[in-house]
Amino acid sequence: MFFSIAAYLALAIFTAGLLYKIFTWFRSSISIGSSEIPLWERVLSTLRGILLTLFSVKIFTLLKVFILDVVLNRRILREDALRWLMHMSIYGGFVLLVVMHALGRYTSAALFANYASTINPFFFLRDLFGALVLVGVVIAIYRRFIMKIPRLMTRRMDIYAIVLVAAIICSGILLEGAKMASSTVYQQMVEDYASLSDPTEARALEAYWVQEFGVVSPEVKGPFDAGTIARGKELHNMNCAQCHSKAPWAFAGYGAARVIRPFAVGMDKLNAPGLLWYIHVFACLIGLAYLPFSKMFHIIASPLSLLANAVMEQGKSAPAAIATRQMMELDACTHCGTCTMCCSVAAALEEIPNINILPSEKIVSIKALASGRELTTKELKAIQEGVYLCTNCYRCTVVCPVGINLQELWFHVREVLLQKGLPELSLLSPLSFYRGLMREEIGHRDYQRPLLKARKAIADKGDVQKGTPKAQVLPLPRRDGEFKGRLSLSAQASTFSVCFGCQTCTNACPVVAYYDNPQEHLGLLPHQIMHACALGIRGLAFGSNMLWDCLTCYQCQEQCPQGVCVTDVLYELKNCIVASVGEQAARAVRTR
Repeated sequence: MFFSIAAYLALAIFTAGLLYKIFTWFRSSISIGSSEIPLWERVLSTLRGILLTLFSVKIFTLLKVFILDVVLNRRILREDALRWLMHMSIYGGFVLLVVMHALGRYTSAALFANYASTINPFFFLRDLFGALVLVGVVIAIYRRFIMKIPRLMTRRMDIYAIVLVAAIICSGILLEGAKMASSTVYQQMVEDYASLSDPTEARALEAYWVQEFGVVSPEVKGPFDAGTIARGKELHNMNCAQCHSKAPWAFAGYGAARVIRPFAVGMDKLNAPGLLWYIHVFACLIGLAYLPFSKMFHIIASPLSLLANAVMEQGKSAPAAIATRQMMELDACTHCGTCTMCCSVAAALEEIPNINILPSEKIVSIKALASGRELTTKELKAIQEGVYLCTNCYRCTVVCPVGINLQELWFHVREVLLQKGLPELSLLSPLSFYRGLMREEIGHRDYQRPLLKARKAIADKGDVQKGTPKAQVLPLPRRDGEFKGRLSLSAQASTFSVCFGCQTCTNACPVVAYYDNPQEHLGLLPHQIMHACALGIRGLAFGSNMLWDCLTCYQCQEQCPQGVCVTDVLYELKNCIVASVGEQAARAVRTR
């Protein structure tokens, strides 16, 4: 009764968790403009896409991806043979155990007329599949805690998954071994399935099981004479052989039985097989109930991600369907770290202590953002810094074993954060070139709003003075000696002091040459910025758009007859602005 209640409760929790996950795929969003799409439209769009795919030639693409990427894990094999072996061992072994053993009443028994869990091939295969899972667990522990793979982060969810899988398999093997060694279990089996009225025959059969099957009897002990064993074998063939293969075939359980042999009688008195049965069953039920809320949910979401990405294309698929797919992709992530190991900016973590720089760790933070959880400004800025350092090299997307379009995901998260009003000064430089390429998708108004926000953040410092194309005298603020000192911290940036205003840098600049009236668009030109630095007037230097429109082509620096590192000075100025705006934002947060 209690077990039935626990089983139904675990199944109910699993079902509720699964439905909740699916609901969040349609309700939540991390895509541009998808917050305006109603839930019913996202559901209909997804169903429409599924039906159109199933009744088109794309069905063959789905079949190919299912066999090669879902079943055979081709993507993982391309990247790492050891991780492929680990994944195939855990995933394949567990699925086969569930199908053949856990659901044996509905699968194996339905397919095979004489099915019994204690006869071959089922007896052997059960232990083989369990051993495969253990091999995978050992490899997982080795990779995460012994190999020390660079930048492979281990979170609590990874440890929980390993511990839970190991607990299920180890308790199952110990249960099998305890049952093999238990005299009580043997006696119960004889009562249920054998008709032995003669005590001599009962003793002969028990002697045979003690010698051949590993039963530890408190009364019947070896060595046995050949006649007793022969009679016991005969009785075994008459009563037991049709449903019991030799115990060594179940090599894992038999090995456990040999290990616990010295303690078997005491364990039997304590009803160890019954206790282990409860431990094993409840470990399985906990795993079932916990699955939708854990990393292990990727066994459902990952195949869906692979199949969806195989047939969906940006610009062709409906935005509502793409928004749903992206939410599903967040649950599909296995936290394997492949994207992090291939990331072109992951090395920046050594200088910038922000875990969100690593792609695999960004996913965790983005899931918190997508869930609607209230994040602090500091947490939002950390996510924004992580996604904005991305160079759009596409490596993470190419190597992702579950097919997540990570580059597209980073782009959408950037825009979502920018629309929240967080200023990002790198928007004003060509570092945001990729965003410019995607401006049609973003929309003109949403594209401009963060740019204005970033410029306002600089202007709100209060000491920024804009240049003017008109021939008029500007009221200059007082000189700032500390400003010149900060620029002089860099050997390259300190060369502004030797500029004599020949304008070679301005004449060589392709940005200046692009405009008919460059001062109207750029403010101070390169040689004028050098003068502002020499005078220590940071308001003028900071107020020029030239800083942010600079292409970093180094033409000005290469042409300068005085050896002024013009490009490096502009770079240093941008760093000063970012630092000063950050200090101002921090003070504002502290005063709230």
